[in-house]
Amino acid sequence: MDYFNYQDGVLYAEDLKVSDLAAQFGTPLYIYSKATLVRHMQAFEQALAGKKHLICYAVKANSNLAILALMRSLGAGFDVVSEGELRRVLKIGADPKKVIFSGVGKTRAELTLAVQTGIGCINIESAAELEELSSVCAQLKMPAKVALRVNPDVDAKTHPSISTGLKSNKFGIAAEEAFALYQRIAADPYLKVSGIDCHIGSQMTSNGPIAEATEKLLTLYGKLEAAGILVDHIDIGGGLGVTYGDENPPSPYEYMAAVLQRVGKREVAIYVEPGRAMVANAGILVTQVQYLKQTASKNFCIVDAGMSDLIRPALYNSWMNIVECERRDEPKLLCDVVGPICESDDFLGKDRKLAVKAHDYLAVRGAGAYGMSMASNYNARRLPCEILVDGAKVEVIRARESFDDLWRLENPLNF
Repeated sequence: MDYFNYQDGVLYAEDLKVSDLAAQFGTPLYIYSKATLVRHMQAFEQALAGKKHLICYAVKANSNLAILALMRSLGAGFDVVSEGELRRVLKIGADPKKVIFSGVGKTRAELTLAVQTGIGCINIESAAELEELSSVCAQLKMPAKVALRVNPDVDAKTHPSISTGLKSNKFGIAAEEAFALYQRIAADPYLKVSGIDCHIGSQMTSNGPIAEATEKLLTLYGKLEAAGILVDHIDIGGGLGVTYGDENPPSPYEYMAAVLQRVGKREVAIYVEPGRAMVANAGILVTQVQYLKQTASKNFCIVDAGMSDLIRPALYNSWMNIVECERRDEPKLLCDVVGPICESDDFLGKDRKLAVKAHDYLAVRGAGAYGMSMASNYNARRLPCEILVDGAKVEVIRARESFDDLWRLENPLNF
């Protein structure tokens, strides 16, 4: 459920007309709904009620400071994958003990900052990274809580580019190798075993894969327990899918029930890292139609947003719902919705039926996750404006870049 709905054929963001917001702030424009974000966070909290847990919002999905501050105010922790993301959550006053650091390529500088900050857990993804962290802690003479990201070799049944739990993926440590590494951690004077982590993929639309992965983690948990190596949390990662079109993913309650049923009465906390499921359908990208172009083989609806603003369709061939901001009772045109970027793959949607004309506004739904966070300045285009709607109130949470911003850090040659 979200709070982008039609009233008398006009699309609203909570209590405000989307077309009015587009006219006021310009396009391309990202609009987020506070009520939707709050509702999604509450859904995860309710799904884990009665069980010790930590909901770590995946910063990579959308790292706007206002979104992060809202998540913090709702009790969320954070899953970060870079020094920049860690510094972002510290900037908004996040409790370091509610931050976990994931990712396969952490640098020594990143590990040093994580240890000095005293974050809640560092998720280790290779034996080599473990040795690097051990060296950092010994140099600093400071401890660190760690978990191993276990690759359970489970097929998430998702797009190959966002599948992360197979042996062929770069992520994680093979389950059969993990026990020996946990013994290595337990013997280290500065490292403390904290959890078992996994993340098998994104946009999962059934409970099967996460249930299978949880069972594999619990097998390792039992083996560690028998060896006297105590684990305080099991981190099942993120990955819960959302509805872009005809998908029917489980609710957070159904998704977490599959995990809780298997964990049973074990005295271990559950960590979860929702990103897409938290913010995707809490945001839309609004774009204005520039031209309608007809050729012998195709109709094109040319808009002012492109792959620099929203790369998912071009990168993953992702299907995203595109709707009119004001519906008309007119014949619909079958067309490709394309942007201004000088690339043939610059499209937002293909073969869409839309009743539009030049200067109309369209909304790309489900754009709150991996939209602005993956945006770029390709073709020397300015990054879009972002606004947050709260009922009938609106606030700019990121101003549109100026043209001077495009070259502010550059130094032209003077010879």
